[in-house]
Amino acid sequence: MNELISQALDLASKGLSLTSPNPRVGCVLIDPSGRVIGQGHTQRAGGPHAEVMALRDAAQKGLSTQGSTAYVTLEPCSHHGRTGPCCEALIAAGIRKVVATNLDPNPLVAGQGFERLKKAGVEVELLPADHPAAIASRELNIGFFSRMVRKTPWVRLKIATSLDGKTALPDGSSQWITGQDARADGHAWRARACAVLTGVGTVLKDNPTLNVRAVETPRQPHLIIVDSQLRTPPNAALLQQSIQRQVWIYAVETTDSAVQARAQTLREAGAHVCFLPPTSGSLQVDLPALLQDLGLREINELHVEAGQTLNGALIESGLVDEFLWYLAPKLVGEGLGAAHFGPLQSLDQALALDFLDQALVGNDLRIRARVRGRDRF
Repeated sequence: MNELISQALDLASKGLSLTSPNPRVGCVLIDPSGRVIGQGHTQRAGGPHAEVMALRDAAQKGLSTQGSTAYVTLEPCSHHGRTGPCCEALIAAGIRKVVATNLDPNPLVAGQGFERLKKAGVEVELLPADHPAAIASRELNIGFFSRMVRKTPWVRLKIATSLDGKTALPDGSSQWITGQDARADGHAWRARACAVLTGVGTVLKDNPTLNVRAVETPRQPHLIIVDSQLRTPPNAALLQQSIQRQVWIYAVETTDSAVQARAQTLREAGAHVCFLPPTSGSLQVDLPALLQDLGLREINELHVEAGQTLNGALIESGLVDEFLWYLAPKLVGEGLGAAHFGPLQSLDQALALDFLDQALVGNDLRIRARVRGRDRF
C-alpha cells in the first residue's frame, strides 16, 4: 500500500466517531519535490472536509500548494451540501494531481468530482477496486456506502454470550457475562455508530442508558427503540436530557387514543415518536420499513444491542449485515439465548457467515462475522 495513501487512511480513521453522517476521509498533500506540506481529515457534519483541512494546514505553514498532489481516501465532492465542493477548493489551490481510493457512492457526486477536476486540467488517478487501500477505505465507510447504495444503514448486531451461547441466566440476570475490557471495547463500537438500536423489552427489563461511557467520544450516537405499543416509560434512563442525542421510538400506526396519549407523553419527555404501518398479519413494527426510514434520516452504521426476540426478528428478516460477538470463557448451562428464530427445516437454511477477524479482549474473545456476500455493493 502506498505510504501516502496509508497515511491518509490513518487520518481518516481519526474521524471514526466524528464525521457522521458524512464519510470518514483523510487527505495528504505533497509538493512537487515529494515533501508533505499539508494533511487533514473530515470534521463534524457542517465542518470542513479532509481536502480543505489539508489545504488549511499547508496555508498555516506558509507553504504553496501550486503543482502539488493530493492523496485522498474518497473522490472529492462536487456538490454544495453543508459545505462547498472540495474539488473546487483543490482547483483553486493549484493542485496538479489527485490520487483517490474510491468513487464517492453519493449520487450527487459519483464521478462528477473527478470530471470537474479533469476539466480544470487536474490529473486524476483512481486506485483499482481490489487495491488494499480501496478496500480499507470502503470498510472504514461501510455504513456510508450502504446508505448511498442500498438506502439503508449497515446493521451490526452486538452480542455477548458465554461459551455455550447464553446471554443471561433464566431469570434474565446478565451482569456481567463478559469482563470490563470487552465492555469498553463494545462502547468503542457504539461510539462509531450513528445510532444504537434496542427493543422495548430491554428498556423495561434493564432500564439502560445505552450511551457511550467507557471511552471518550466527541458525540453520542442517537438511540432507536422498537416499541410497537409505546410501553417505554417517560422516565426511562435513556430519555434523560443530559445525554446529548436524539431518541426515536418506532411504534405501529394506530388510532387507539391510549397509545396516542402515550406518544404525546413521550414527546414531552424529549423523544421523537415515529409511527409505521404494521407488518402483514401482526402488530409488530415493520423492520425493513424502519431501516428505510433510518436511511432517510442519514443513519450510516446502526449498532444493535437488544434481546433475543428483536435479534431473532432482525436475523429472520435478513436485515443483519455483521455480527460483533463477545465470547466469555464461562459455561452457564440453562439460560437465555442470543437470538430466537426458526425453527429451520434443514441446515441448508442456516445463515452463512464469513469470519472477518478475532481478538482477545481481556479474557474474552471478540469475533466479527459478516453475512456472506453482504458487502458487495
